[in-house]
Amino acid sequence: MIANIVLNCCFRVQKNCAICWSNVTTGQGQAIFTAECSHSFHYPCIANNVQHGNLCCPICRAKWDKNNVPFQVPPLQQNNLGAHGFADDEPLPFTSPAQSSVPQNVTIKTHTETSAIPAADSRPQYPVLVSICAPPLQDPDGEVRTPIDLVTVLDVSGSMQGQKLHLVKQAIKFVIENMGSSDRLSIVSFSTNSRRVLPLRRMTVDGRESAIEAVESLVAGGGTDIAEGLKKGTQVLEDRRQRNPVASIILLSDGQDNYCRSPSQMLKKLPASIRSSDMQHEIPVHTFGFGNDHDAKIMHAISEESRGTFSYIESVGMIQDAFALCIGGLLSVVAQELRLTVRSASHGAKIVSIPSGRYVSQISDDGSQGLVDIGNMYAEEVKQFLVYLLVPQSSASETKTSLVDVLCVYRDLASNEFIQLQSGRVEISRPQFCSPTELAVCLEVDRQRNRLLVADAIGEAQRLAEMGNLEGAREILTQRRETLLASAAAKAGDSLSNMFETELKEIRDKMASMKLYEEAGRAYALAGMSSHSRQRASARGNAEGSCLAMKGRKQLATKAAGRASGGRGVAVTLAAGGFGGKGGPKGKRSAMDHLVAAMGDSDEDDDMGFALCDGGSFDGGNDVHRGAFETPAMVRMVQKSQQKNQSK
Repeated sequence: MIANIVLNCCFRVQKNCAICWSNVTTGQGQAIFTAECSHSFHYPCIANNVQHGNLCCPICRAKWDKNNVPFQVPPLQQNNLGAHGFADDEPLPFTSPAQSSVPQNVTIKTHTETSAIPAADSRPQYPVLVSICAPPLQDPDGEVRTPIDLVTVLDVSGSMQGQKLHLVKQAIKFVIENMGSSDRLSIVSFSTNSRRVLPLRRMTVDGRESAIEAVESLVAGGGTDIAEGLKKGTQVLEDRRQRNPVASIILLSDGQDNYCRSPSQMLKKLPASIRSSDMQHEIPVHTFGFGNDHDAKIMHAISEESRGTFSYIESVGMIQDAFALCIGGLLSVVAQELRLTVRSASHGAKIVSIPSGRYVSQISDDGSQGLVDIGNMYAEEVKQFLVYLLVPQSSASETKTSLVDVLCVYRDLASNEFIQLQSGRVEISRPQFCSPTELAVCLEVDRQRNRLLVADAIGEAQRLAEMGNLEGAREILTQRRETLLASAAAKAGDSLSNMFETELKEIRDKMASMKLYEEAGRAYALAGMSSHSRQRASARGNAEGSCLAMKGRKQLATKAAGRASGGRGVAVTLAAGGFGGKGGPKGKRSAMDHLVAAMGDSDEDDDMGFALCDGGSFDGGNDVHRGAFETPAMVRMVQKSQQKNQSK
């Protein structure tokens, strides 16, 4: 017998029960459970703790034999769904992962389209680029980060039999291996019905063992009811007794839903909590459409409604890498509830519009103020917004015009404090005459304008394709591609603009016929729209330029070089701007090192040319070795996945 139950007596190993923190030196009418490791707990507390299969000491993590404890241990797949729903989540540790009490500041950077506007001129739509970059993780390779509650909602319908289910199991095991002891995971499966296979458990050694057992127990069969799976997955998070700072749902499905035939039907069935726009209780659903038979429109609608992303997994071998890209971001959240505010800084300067994708934005006070609700940000993630202004003529006595003040408020998760950050006032020179240099277009602004042009083109082409007008859709994509190639950024060899060009070409190719569009084009286009709308990476088939396709990155870098240097060697643009501590010579060296590692071995006779741009944006500095919106944490996780697959 490894333990004893003692009633109203004192076993003086510690003063308080490590679960409820009440005194255990006196029983006060409650039974006390004392383990062989000498740690004591109130019997009801530890019995409730074990109800979800947690058979180890909450203090020293000593493992207990389930056949030799004085309380009942439930079967692995028991739902424990009683009057309190799923309020049986494993308690969080009393000490969270070591975090700095010193906030890590978000960085704001601004660029005007030109360095000057002639005094006699006015501009009805003058763009100012506002870039927000989150700080890096303090310890990328450790657990010094914000813990997460993650629910995976997995399709186990009949179409998932065989290799599909095997590879999904393998991908979920990869997720389990890369979660920390303070992270919690729950697994929900759905087919005709849904069930919770694993309660919300911490990914300790024992928790991981239980999670892997749960994964191995999955069997395919039946129909597809996505809404029921999401309802159960959402309930797991809604009913939690304790909450990690970050919560998210991953949804994977490979087939058509048997109960909802349209996105509108599905959205009506979604729980209110994942449809909420409340940043404080954000539960994004990141959806993964698997293969050519899934309903991309429904999966995309779910992700858009919940502030998540939609990924298209074209081939079975990409499942694990696609999950890795997603969790690389989820496991690196550093800021929450981030809101951007832009205010007019002078009389006559008004905010006209802020194209913000799916981020909620509003302009108030007759153009004097604009807001964008951004929410969570991953480590070293960048969000960029063009703020279009009405800039009036300038009087002869004015040498500058004040345009806007920019500030943001967010919750810093390292210190758990709200921080308000304000950038310097954005001003522009107003000489009587402007030189060509003063009127030169800022490449950072032009790049973002290209991105918005591409996002709009994809949306318009997809709308036409759904109407059966593939010819019109392809024409839209062709025209926008020509416009993009004529832009200043593309002509300068900007690699991100080259990615956008490749993206337009890929989508156009997948709209060659209605059969091809329905098999791959629709999902590819919707995944692109999802990525642009959130400025967040998502898997898109075998998209070139992504860290998911190493070969694609090299091809894209070479393509960018061809435009920048007339076809000689490889030209890479690296920015040494001050984002995330990457400024200065040290930042340039780091960027080069990352680039060389990402590009892999190159031929000895390659002519590698590095253009270090001291005012460049974060994206400009890293868009060759990372695809659009891919953060360092995402790339590291994908590399882990690829290395694991290679080792097999």
